Amino acid sequence: MTAISSAATPATLQQAAEQAAAANYAAQNASASSSSGSSSAASSIGTNALQSLGANFTDFLNLLTTQLQNQDPTSPMDTNQFTQELVEFTGVQQSVATNSNLSTLISLTQGSQVLESSQVVGGTATVSSTDIALQSGTGTVTFTAPTAEPVQIAIVDSSGNPILDGTLNAQAGTNSWVWNGQTNSGGTEPDGAYGIALETGTSGSNAAPLSFSVVGTATGLQNTSSGMVLDLGALQVPMGSVQSLSH
Repeated sequence: MTAISSAATPATLQQAAEQAAAANYAAQNASASSSSGSSSAASSIGTNALQSLGANFTDFLNLLTTQLQNQDPTSPMDTNQFTQELVEFTGVQQSVATNSNLSTLISLTQGSQVLESSQVVGGTATVSSTDIALQSGTGTVTFTAPTAEPVQIAIVDSSGNPILDGTLNAQAGTNSWVWNGQTNSGGTEPDGAYGIALETGTSGSNAAPLSFSVVGTATGLQNTSSGMVLDLGALQVPMGSVQSLSH
């Protein structure tokens, strides 16, 4: 079902689409900055900490050796004190080893994520989102209508500007609608993420929001500070919002 007739968009429907576009735009900026920022920060902190522990290890060894070499033969170092310093020595050594092992674990995890990403890319993903992903000139949403009735649809760009509104005739049960990027003015939008909202019924008190899913091609998998994120072109969704993924 691809036919859509032009109609005036209810204020609430357009507002929902605008909010969806704004939320996706903010999420993309936050994801990009947090991903690169957290990665470089973590790498810097880890490297500095390991270097610091290594330096402390060497300093401690030099101090302990010097202390043993210069102790008074008639009043040697207290056994308890010597034992305590050996315990501290071992603690520093274990800390250095732990950091080294942690760096190795991080590298292995990153390698696993790269492998996982390569297996995901190219698959067809169905996700829960308030934005539609226009990829190669096509964007798809699926929804379930309780009865055969008109469904109003509104799409806005990332700035909240209305670009498409109209009504489509849904059948009872599962429906699929494909957007080809065309706008009410006759133009064609470029690939990207666009806010979208659907409502059943006619405008006014009888109108009700209609839940839907977005279908697209997975183009990447990112590890951000807030968790794994799946890319559908310009649209980014958390892995928790992925409903299905298949090749």
